[in-house]
Amino acid sequence: MAAGLFERLKADNRPVWDAYTRHEFVAGLQTGDLPEAAFQYYLKQDYLFLIQFARAYALAIYKADNLAEMRSALAGVKAILEMEMELHVGYCADWGIAASELESLEEAPENIAYTRFVLERGMAGDLLDLMVALSPCAIGYGEIGARLAKSRETKIEGNPYITWIEMYAGDDYQQLVADMAAEIDALAVKRFTEARFPDLSKTFATATKLEADFWQMGLTAL
Repeated sequence: MAAGLFERLKADNRPVWDAYTRHEFVAGLQTGDLPEAAFQYYLKQDYLFLIQFARAYALAIYKADNLAEMRSALAGVKAILEMEMELHVGYCADWGIAASELESLEEAPENIAYTRFVLERGMAGDLLDLMVALSPCAIGYGEIGARLAKSRETKIEGNPYITWIEMYAGDDYQQLVADMAAEIDALAVKRFTEARFPDLSKTFATATKLEADFWQMGLTAL
């Protein structure tokens, strides 16, 4: 494979990928014009989303074939449960969303559709299927953050979403993006065949569409 598997999947689904990474919600983050109520709704649902993604990484431990893969998946579980959840609760507090409110939320249909699809692909397939289903979220946020941070069209002063952009453009998250792309490529060495590409591309496309629906969910909730 001349290009990494993730890059091939993205190239095979460019219109879907662009619809996700350049969604109206993302454009609102860039200009600062996104209604705050839409962002708050997104933040609340993202809390529940993280819980389900921790389950997905726990499933990755079961799907792993060796200790190295198991430890990598365990690191993902620990990062979500011991760091990202706490950071997210703190970030929500900055937006006036109490921890008690987060704990009593109901999942939106768009949230259920996306997270359960990821879990289903992991249960029905192997570790590569699962990581491909996870990749549009983890890697996509990094691409969005990096692009918005570099763009001259991004509003800096007075933009309430600049901290969100900086978080995903930051070195720590960009390293996570690089690590995940590398992990997918490493898994592909052992598990990928050309015969699998159409199914993996379909999984990638569906997960990416569901990511775009997650953005739209915030706008629709207004």
